[in-house]
Amino acid sequence: MDESTRMIKKSLENVSDEELWSKPNASLNSIANLLLHLCGNISQYVISSLGETEDKRERDAEFTTGGGLTKKELLQKLEETVDMAKRIIYDTDTEQFLKKRQVQGFTFSGVGIVLHAVEHYSYHTGQIAFWVKQLKDIDLGFYDGMDLNIKNKDS
Repeated sequence: MDESTRMIKKSLENVSDEELWSKPNASLNSIANLLLHLCGNISQYVISSLGETEDKRERDAEFTTGGGLTKKELLQKLEETVDMAKRIIYDTDTEQFLKKRQVQGFTFSGVGIVLHAVEHYSYHTGQIAFWVKQLKDIDLGFYDGMDLNIKNKDS
């Protein structure tokens, strides 16, 4: 989750508050809506379900909200949500990871919930990065200074 958060923060360095709320077309979400959606999804899956607290998610509002939050406020909300989710994951015991539960009408084990939340976070992180690259015609430099061609070896 930290890697996705890092990439989102780096992406958002390149957009204004106004650009954050713009939509490329009616069928696509703004970056801000994606950030709200990520907070909602992580809250529902990890904080509420795995953390065994009330599910207060208002999913439709994640996509219909058209402004009212700045980039700074959205990033703070995302970071607080991810930090809380990570604490819950770290504190979860084996029994809770194996327990089956219903989330959004689907049945998941605790492990399945974590896998879903992390995969979903990564998926939308890629969308945000793509949107910024498309908007600004820039390389976001996620791995500047690193040689990603190094081969694997045993430690």
